[in-house]
Amino acid sequence: MPLARSLSVTSLSGLEEWDEEFDREDAVLFEIAWEVANKVGGIYTVIQTKARLTCEEWGENYFLVGPYMESSVRTQVELIEPCNATLRRTIDKMNSSGCKVYFGRWLIEGSPYVILLDVGFTAWSLDRWKSELWENCSIGVPWFDREANDAVLFGFLTAWLLGEFAAQCDEPPHIVAHFHEWLAGLGLVLCRQRQLPVATIFTTHATLLGRYLCAGNVDFYNKLAEFNVDKEAGDRQIYHRYCLERAAARCAHVFTTVSQITAIEAEHLLKRKPDIVTPNGLNVKKFSAMHEFQNLHAQSKARIQEFVRGHFYGSELMRHAIIFMCLEAKHSVMRVFSYCFVCRHLDFNLDKTVFLFIAGRYEFSNKGADIFLEALARLNYLLRVNHSEVTIIAFFIMPARTNNFNVETLKGQAVRKQLWDTAQTVKERFGKKLYESLLVGQLPDVSKMLDKEDFTMMKRAIFATQRQCLPPICSHNMLEDSSDPILNCIRRIGLFNSAQDRVKVIFHPEFLSSTSPLLPMDYEEFVRGCHLGVFPSYYEPWGYTPAECTVMGIPSISTNLSGFGCFMEEHIADPSAYGIYILDRRYRGVDESCNQLTSFLFQFCQQSRRQRIIQRNRTERLSDLLDWRYLGRYYVSARHMALAKAFPDTFIYEPQEPTSATGFRYPRPASVPPSPAHSLHSSPHHSEAEDEEEPYDEDLEAEKDRVNIRQPFNLPNRNKNHTVGLPEKN
Repeated sequence: MPLARSLSVTSLSGLEEWDEEFDREDAVLFEIAWEVANKVGGIYTVIQTKARLTCEEWGENYFLVGPYMESSVRTQVELIEPCNATLRRTIDKMNSSGCKVYFGRWLIEGSPYVILLDVGFTAWSLDRWKSELWENCSIGVPWFDREANDAVLFGFLTAWLLGEFAAQCDEPPHIVAHFHEWLAGLGLVLCRQRQLPVATIFTTHATLLGRYLCAGNVDFYNKLAEFNVDKEAGDRQIYHRYCLERAAARCAHVFTTVSQITAIEAEHLLKRKPDIVTPNGLNVKKFSAMHEFQNLHAQSKARIQEFVRGHFYGSELMRHAIIFMCLEAKHSVMRVFSYCFVCRHLDFNLDKTVFLFIAGRYEFSNKGADIFLEALARLNYLLRVNHSEVTIIAFFIMPARTNNFNVETLKGQAVRKQLWDTAQTVKERFGKKLYESLLVGQLPDVSKMLDKEDFTMMKRAIFATQRQCLPPICSHNMLEDSSDPILNCIRRIGLFNSAQDRVKVIFHPEFLSSTSPLLPMDYEEFVRGCHLGVFPSYYEPWGYTPAECTVMGIPSISTNLSGFGCFMEEHIADPSAYGIYILDRRYRGVDESCNQLTSFLFQFCQQSRRQRIIQRNRTERLSDLLDWRYLGRYYVSARHMALAKAFPDTFIYEPQEPTSATGFRYPRPASVPPSPAHSLHSSPHHSEAEDEEEPYDEDLEAEKDRVNIRQPFNLPNRNKNHTVGLPEKN
């Protein structure tokens, strides 16, 4: 069950209930995407988290349309009969004409209705529909591109569904069809080509050509206006996909993107300026846990620490114990030295260890893994030169091709478990002897509490911790180890998890799962346990990973080339004070950006535990800014705009002039910032304990931060035959 979150003095929300007065009794909303009940990427998260709010807005007149995927339907969808008589007739007519259309409820929050189209069942129509596409739109799709073939089938089925629904209505309907990404875009093109009575919206979450160009290491943003888009798409063999995407963007009544940076990209690559920017939100209720999020952080961090103990098993304490045992057994000096050498990996204090992570699609350059690794190498040098006691463990959670878990990694967790079981056994035996001694009224003789058998058990457990290799970098066996970009970069910079390194790296090339025998944590729990998310992306149209960090109270590093980073810079006076570090990758070279990232990481390492707690509290208070209840109104405006363009006799809109500073504007915190440079004590010798004793009132600090917070704007809404207001531009 999702954890509830109440509005309080620490919310900084200023959100009021938004009274929606738009008459939707005769309007129907279809939202079409390939990722409806079909998890592929970020669009799945967009639709899933937005569903509850859209259901509240449209009620029984909201339908999601996606492909039928049996494996997903079995676990996510409850198949039922349609309640809407018009839709029931539509589905029956299509099923009787050679299609397979399913109807049900998606078992997520809001329980929206879903219409699932079986594209495989209608594959017999593929050649005919591709011929029709060529004759009407001059777009040819090659036979070998399976994904594009699926897009053709899905597009024609979607247009068929919408056309049949319009024909089955007793009165002329007001249909809104919202299409996401190029895979669903052909349905929009066909709706316009067939002149169906449908108001269409097309949202691009990332342009196809933009993603391909950035992956090719080109100077994308500086040369954006110079690209020959047709040639570039043809050179990359995606010209047919590009044509489908561009046609959808050009044909839509309303064209939207998820961020201002993507709007600039779309204007140059798709040759149309977006009508409105619709930022991606989150269901804050799912992630926020009132004031318990600090406790959840501690609990999750403890689980990550357990994994780290196993991964880096072998410590200084164990080393000294082995030396003592060997000398006691009169082993040779060389043997003692060899034992001393093999157990030196967990020689860092876990209480002074900071966990960083990067997660997402394995795009080495686009996601910024290259610059992150280079910054880690420079950070390692700084920490060693300054004799820092802080240790950094950086996790790379990026799925890649593997064949199994790394044996050495599994062995580490087995060794850790064996040590724990041995300690529990000895503790029980010790406790039993202590109990029996106290029963007879005698103080125990400590020297007799542990017998020879207990010492033998402990010696065996300690000797089992010997290892003659460094802790592994990768937790799995990679299929393409020699050509893997992350592993090759690690070999170049020399971060091999040696005892001298203050920065350790763990590459986990698989999505996290609570059922994993290695790191049994789901993604949300893992994020809560880390200290900082690092996402120095070069190409990131929005960026759900830093957004998820924010609503869970975890600071993050983003860039001014990501939609999230630009959005936060626009809404927060001093993002870094709230734990949102914005890396400049737009106006600086790679080396300068890498130095800036290293500086961010080094400053974060210098923070005391109390300073990190304060910063997490501030970060969590930004969660209302990312709530769909605020950001969802941009989608509402896009639908109103589309209705006004498609049905001008019924709906009218008038553009409004933008005003200065609309929506949230978080000022700099009134309290002392968490930067060590601004938190120096007057005494030259202060300890961590002094930081802990310093008073800190979270509610009082939040009340100070609320001063001068601007209220989010309320969109003016009108009934039919009245003006429909456009959103004010930020």
